[in-house]
Amino acid sequence: MSKPSLVVGVPKEIKNNENRVALTPGGAGMLQMSGHRVLVEAGAGIGSGFSDEDYRQEGATILGFAADVWAQSDMIMKVKEPLPAEYGYFKEGQMLFTYLHLAAAHDLASQLLEKKVTGIAYETIQLPNGSLPLLTPMSEVAGRMSVQIGAHYLEKFYGGRGILLGGVPGVPPADVIILGGGIVGTNAAKMALGLGANVVIIERSADRMRALDDIFGGHLRTLMSNPYNITSAVQKADLLIGAVLIPGARAPRLVTSAMVQSMKPGAVIVDVAVDQGGSIETIDRVTTHSDPTYEKFGVLHYAVANMPGAVPRTSTLALTNVTLPYALELANKGFTQALAENYTLQLGVNTYKGSVTHPAVAEALGMPYTKLSDLS
Repeated sequence: MSKPSLVVGVPKEIKNNENRVALTPGGAGMLQMSGHRVLVEAGAGIGSGFSDEDYRQEGATILGFAADVWAQSDMIMKVKEPLPAEYGYFKEGQMLFTYLHLAAAHDLASQLLEKKVTGIAYETIQLPNGSLPLLTPMSEVAGRMSVQIGAHYLEKFYGGRGILLGGVPGVPPADVIILGGGIVGTNAAKMALGLGANVVIIERSADRMRALDDIFGGHLRTLMSNPYNITSAVQKADLLIGAVLIPGARAPRLVTSAMVQSMKPGAVIVDVAVDQGGSIETIDRVTTHSDPTYEKFGVLHYAVANMPGAVPRTSTLALTNVTLPYALELANKGFTQALAENYTLQLGVNTYKGSVTHPAVAEALGMPYTKLSDLS
């Protein structure tokens, strides 16, 4: 029996200032060598430094319009979730392989269900050890960026307190409070400590706190996540970073409006969890790279949902390093066989045949959950 041949489409990202692309020319070449056809929208790779000619040299076909890419493809590879302007392209049975973040996107979920799109979310593909291999590289980028961004907005010109993150001899450094000690929080801590800040990570797992203490050799403090500790820490923060994630689910609201009101004037909040709804109550809207911040209670809020899009070359290379093997598996084996042989990939399926097939996503959306095996 010959392996299935697939048409893989790569449209240009249309989210505000999103310069990443879902597939590098090298990745397109690997799919082509495996017997598949790759369609790339003209200009899709420009923001990441890849020309249309780079894709052509690897055998990909360049199409001028997104509508044609979507219409002719069996599987669409993207970086960010589709926006309303793209909903009309959806077609029944088409695989959509991208970050979906459906827990905070009810309208998108409804459209995927109505059109019976097979939605495979990067962020819910999960290994047996609980790690999220397709989320990890972007969490590393976003965690490191969160400190760069926070240091930038702490400058007086941008509305911040006018303090240097690391201080100088005779002047204390800034207090950086990080909610969550996972990939984002750990990478944020590396950057903040490297710049000389005082760092506290608030974490709910005692085992993870022990691991963080070993990783950082006691150079930061850890606190158990509870309302008392969060309230006390937030009040002292110059920079507060939200780095909490529950796979597929809406981020828990850990910081209340009252806590934010207690913060120092000119303090900065960077909520990396905003694409899952945010973990801070006053993060009540998503911002963009072109208009990234707003002020509330005298505190500057940064709520951009596609932070890694600001460093697209690094981000695209890091992302495609981990997504391409799964894309090849789906293309080479076909959806049914690929999932039958890889439980990790099964966990990525959020929507299938008009049903929500991930329990955390269903709970967050208030929709019925259907086991994937019941739809086979």
